[in-house]
Amino acid sequence: MILLAVKDQQRSLFAPAEKFLKNNCMGLLEKLYARKVVSPESVDLSNIRSILVIRQHDQLGDFLLATPVLRALRERFPEATIGLLVREYFHDVARALPTVDDVLVFYENGLHWTWRRVSSLHRSLRKGWDLTVVLNSVSHSLTSDLLAHFSRAKYVLGSDERIFPGCSRNFFYNLLAPQGDEPRHQTERNLDIVRLLGVDTLDRTLRISISEEERNVAGRFLEAKGFKPGITAIGMHIGAGKPLNRWPVKRFAELAKALTARYAAQIVLFWGPYEEELKRIFHAQAETGTVDAGHSNLRMLASLFARCDAIVCNDTGIMHLGAATGVPVAALFGSARPEEWKPFGDNVRAIRAESGKVEDIRVEDVMVALEGFI
Repeated sequence: MILLAVKDQQRSLFAPAEKFLKNNCMGLLEKLYARKVVSPESVDLSNIRSILVIRQHDQLGDFLLATPVLRALRERFPEATIGLLVREYFHDVARALPTVDDVLVFYENGLHWTWRRVSSLHRSLRKGWDLTVVLNSVSHSLTSDLLAHFSRAKYVLGSDERIFPGCSRNFFYNLLAPQGDEPRHQTERNLDIVRLLGVDTLDRTLRISISEEERNVAGRFLEAKGFKPGITAIGMHIGAGKPLNRWPVKRFAELAKALTARYAAQIVLFWGPYEEELKRIFHAQAETGTVDAGHSNLRMLASLFARCDAIVCNDTGIMHLGAATGVPVAALFGSARPEEWKPFGDNVRAIRAESGKVEDIRVEDVMVALEGFI
């Protein structure tokens, strides 16, 4: 079974305790719980039937970029039962991953725990694992390491980087994967951890499954908003959690007018929670009608994306979600390097100005990127 744990984006009641332990107790924990390091050659892979993968980071893009590790493990261990433990925010997306049989939830917000939820997670952790993998490629979570410890796996694999203060190594692991300092794509950095055991995949693309019923529900939702089946539909997600990652709304409006004029396309407009002002600015400048889809839970959002012929969005987790649906994506990058963060696959094209400033991307650049998609 494969188990991923990621943080709740809401305020965590576990964070103060983790911070205290990191600052005051890591040396003692190392003395008490340090595992003896073993060589990867000593691991009998034929006996690996249950696998726990823990992913601690709370960003949607980071989470999805780690999912090719699941595919690699599935290809190497096709008979293993695969389960996935995620925080609430990613629960629906986790259920759409084709390599996963079961999804469990880790509630980092302590107020959301019930006795039934505690018992369920405890049983799942203690049922016995052959291998636990901690994907600490972006940051290092003590909570993730403790979950790995509680899994009682014979082998615990993680990166040798990001050692806690006061420690000599990442002592909860007995298999340590080296990771170099050179810039690498985030999917590759995740795969580097399991490559220590010879586990890899040629398919690094992101992929989630959308059922026919989900597509139909999304279609009915959009048609109620004025969507016309059979007419080219371009989705535009104009928001981003980081303001510096947002292409100016004025440019989105100019792009909408250009796409409507050239392709007679209908524009399906998306925005994030608390971004109603962006929608207002867009409508004030676009001078063209749109299908206002707004924002919804991630599973529904993926289904809505799947009804579009292409998507234009900023460099956010939404870019990765759109890519995972298989729909063509034109992704607008600012300071982040596409070489490290753009999802793999021919359905994703990155647009980035030489200045590295997202506001310097021209409408013409996006139109060129969309050619061949529409």
